[in-house]
Amino acid sequence: MSETASESRTNAAEYTVSEISGALKRTVEDVFGNVRVRGEISGYRGPHSSGHAYFALKDDRARLDAVVWKGTMSRLKFRPEEGMEVIATGKLTTYPGKSNYQIVIDNLEPAGAGALMALLEERKRRMQAEGLFDAGRKRLLPYMPRVIGVVTSPTGAVIRDIIHRIKDRFPLHVLVWPVRVQGETAGAEVTAAVNGFNALAWDGMIARPDLLIVARGGGSLEDLWGFNDEALARAVAASHIPVISAVGHETDWTLIDLVADVRAPTPTGAAEIAVPVRADLEATLASLGARLKAAVSRNFERKRQAVRAAARALPSPDQLLALPRRRLDEATNRLGRALSVSVDRKRARLAAQRLTPATLSRRINETRTLTGRDLARAQAAFFAIVRERRARFSRTATRLSPAPIERRQKLQGDALTALSRRQDRVISVRLERLRGQLTQAERLLTTLSHKAVLARGFALVKDADGTVIKHAADVASGMALSLEFADGTADAVATSGPARPKPAVKPAAKTKEPGNQGSLF
Repeated sequence: MSETASESRTNAAEYTVSEISGALKRTVEDVFGNVRVRGEISGYRGPHSSGHAYFALKDDRARLDAVVWKGTMSRLKFRPEEGMEVIATGKLTTYPGKSNYQIVIDNLEPAGAGALMALLEERKRRMQAEGLFDAGRKRLLPYMPRVIGVVTSPTGAVIRDIIHRIKDRFPLHVLVWPVRVQGETAGAEVTAAVNGFNALAWDGMIARPDLLIVARGGGSLEDLWGFNDEALARAVAASHIPVISAVGHETDWTLIDLVADVRAPTPTGAAEIAVPVRADLEATLASLGARLKAAVSRNFERKRQAVRAAARALPSPDQLLALPRRRLDEATNRLGRALSVSVDRKRARLAAQRLTPATLSRRINETRTLTGRDLARAQAAFFAIVRERRARFSRTATRLSPAPIERRQKLQGDALTALSRRQDRVISVRLERLRGQLTQAERLLTTLSHKAVLARGFALVKDADGTVIKHAADVASGMALSLEFADGTADAVATSGPARPKPAVKPAAKTKEPGNQGSLF
């Protein structure tokens, strides 16, 4: 009785959990259908595997869960980062599964340029501490590159300006890596392009560029934010190919401008820095060629004058030959006396020599001894050489075997047999081909021969000399003719000349003048 009385004393409605959750969801979404919330990003770990991003917005006193769906994430102008102060536009809703509320973000923008500048300054400070901005690590640009790689949008005016300027100054091969230059994926695409150019091989199918240009037109800080990406700046710093940064106008600065090897004020300026002016090079080359020609000419003239001066200082041939001629005359005078003295001296020495049989015997014995010793040495050397040759022959004979010769002979025989079989096949195929060509030519000759025409009832008219008559005007009265038919020839005589043309007949007369027809028999 007490429970029944207690229930009758209250008029409160009874809800299920789902009903109260749905009512709260509708209330929150109706009241806060579209809101702008300013706060600091907390707990951001990048997009989920599904493409959605989950994080929170917080200030010094509260925290609000946030979600960015995959479709919205791809349209954001910049990527969220941990600790960034942003202004989020979206609608509030509840999540019944956890009894909490959250904001579904439709647009995300930094909370003023100050937040982006603070983030940019923090990146600059960290990368400068690592030495990525030092001038000592920057590479020199090639003076005359063969291939230039350009990383930019393929549809903008930037690529047309760069190609036009390069074509005007020094035409060469340009490789374009198309990328987005604005939006969330801009930094990642440009990073992939820089790394892709560096991954090309020098001798590959696609030539590796000697120089890279990263270019984009001007814009706001948010538009150029993709080129402040830390991964992109590190990729440009680690590039083995020299990089020219040409992002924005002259007053715009990004991170890659600080790490690139050279910064150009504009994309057109980057093309001017990348290549020299071909006309200026040709003019300089022509000037240097003219200077070289003039210098060679002057050097030849100077050498020629030096030779002439030296020739004037040299003595005449008579002066040069005077002393040798005098010495020759004196030697000629001494030669006769020297010969007489030498003959007398030889005669005296010969007279002093006393030839006896004992002296001759002693000389013969000495010569015989020397000859015997030399003969013994020669025999010993001969036997040594024979022994050495015999040993060498024995060593070589042990290595010789008829097996390799027989094996090679067998291989050559097999090859000869195969070639013989191939020769027979080739000759047969060749004869069959020639036989077919001959048959075809014979068929074509039969088709084109006048014999086939004669077989259809026609005749070939010839004169007495055998010349073919083609026109009736060539036939005279009494002319001997030869008629060739398909089965033989027949002689004939023309009884009249060619027929005259028929006169014009009026239609009303309905008469026809007989022509002067000739007959052949």
